[in-house]
Amino acid sequence: MTRAFVALGGNLGDVPETLRRALDALAALPRTRLVAHSRFYRTPPWGLREQPPFINAAAELETTLTPHQLLAAMLQIERDAGRVRAGERWGPRTLDLDILHMDGEARYDKRLTLPHPRIAERAFVLLPLAELAPDLELSGQGRVDALLALADTTGCEPLP
Repeated sequence: MTRAFVALGGNLGDVPETLRRALDALAALPRTRLVAHSRFYRTPPWGLREQPPFINAAAELETTLTPHQLLAAMLQIERDAGRVRAGERWGPRTLDLDILHMDGEARYDKRLTLPHPRIAERAFVLLPLAELAPDLELSGQGRVDALLALADTTGCEPLP
């Protein structure tokens, strides 16, 4: 089994319910176990600022799926949640799932980069990821807790 970390987020519809369903769908993937998930965080939009705030979380999985198999499964979970990838980048969405890190995997191809290349820039990823793995070393980026200490977390707050 390989340990994998996944980011979850969205800002359209009943996002907490969508995230709960996405966690259930991740847990139901073949040859995969949901180990833990973070709290949900309300966070300001990133990239395209003129949109509703997001709700974000992170999940830790154990899986024997390859990175591309996991990515394909996550894209299907997004489609099942009503995600349409026809809009602008960083725009509003019902659900966004990203593989952040998989133990022993470093790759850069046209479909997938591991670890995720923009983790260090994103408090909305670092906050929930730090709940699960503060000492995780991200190749070429640093430890999650050190990256979080440098991140601007203004406007990020855990949901009650």
